Amino acid sequence: METRRFLNIAADTEHFLRLFRLKGGLFTGKLIIPEGYKSVLSLYETQNAIGKIKRIFEDKLSTTLNLVRVSAPLFVPANTGINDDLNGVERPVEFDIRETKIYGQVVQSLAKWKRLALHKYGFPVGQGLYTDMNAIRRDEEMDNLHSIYVDQWDWEKVIDRSERNVETLKDTVRKIVGAVCDTLDDIRKLYPQITVTLSRDVSFITTQELEDMYPSLTPKERENEYLRIHKTAFIMQIGDVLKSGIRHDGRAPDYDDWKLNGDILFWNDVLSCAFEVSSMGIRVDEQSLNEQLIKAGCEERRNLLFHKMLLDGRLPLTMGGGIGQSRICMLLLQKAHIGEVQVSIWDDETIMGCKEAGIELL
Repeated sequence: METRRFLNIAADTEHFLRLFRLKGGLFTGKLIIPEGYKSVLSLYETQNAIGKIKRIFEDKLSTTLNLVRVSAPLFVPANTGINDDLNGVERPVEFDIRETKIYGQVVQSLAKWKRLALHKYGFPVGQGLYTDMNAIRRDEEMDNLHSIYVDQWDWEKVIDRSERNVETLKDTVRKIVGAVCDTLDDIRKLYPQITVTLSRDVSFITTQELEDMYPSLTPKERENEYLRIHKTAFIMQIGDVLKSGIRHDGRAPDYDDWKLNGDILFWNDVLSCAFEVSSMGIRVDEQSLNEQLIKAGCEERRNLLFHKMLLDGRLPLTMGGGIGQSRICMLLLQKAHIGEVQVSIWDDETIMGCKEAGIELL
């Protein structure tokens, strides 16, 4: 996903622990094991179901948002500003290329590349692209929801300047939520043992409204309390500082407009928590990019290729986001650990803990 850039993993884990103490769940270090958990699908069924979810959801997403599939890079040139530096401390996987005498970086996100691609390919207003984004985030802290491997559907769409508003954002969110719920309906027909239910009714709330509602809670705790009631939500305006002087969560200053973005979350019954599946937004224009670079203290980025093109008005106005493939599969297939739906490398603690709990990692 163009998922959370500044996740406080320790805070997330501590909140999970409080929830599971109440429900009788087990935990060993960073591994959360819901009480009585057992996968409703075998390994063979799981692999087949993952393939079906990906085919079904891609078709529904591309149809509802008017997107066409394109090829995407696994790596991009370093020092161009095209790769996403997340919150500025994660180390990208970088390597030298003998023939070109330059360095390449494995992508951490395609947020900027997609906008350049729409420009290069000449997409008109109202049409967009989607692709598989596969990334390595080697500094990620592993837990039930996070691994070093990121797989998501990345999408980006050209919009008119008149569409840079909250109503366009909300309408698109409803379409994506509808595609997720329609996919679940199809999967439940194929696998009747799946009992997940999702609400199509999206509740919209800003991060400031959420802070005002739950001033004594952490951002993650606010999300959990809100989703416990509303089940499906879009939390808007992520990236800027709130009245309290802190951010709800971080966003890089050079792709989302912090006034026109947000996260799609569902309530996850297996883990008893708010469960993010997508980060998305209307992208920065010349004015909002300049403002956000100043706020973030990143004014030197104006000299990078991507930023120069945007500030010069050479890139189309767009909206887009990332939708976690493993997150969607995990949610729809009632899985407790992301390693049940993706192949990755895990630490010994996770491997042994899952084995003892009967959680089968792929």
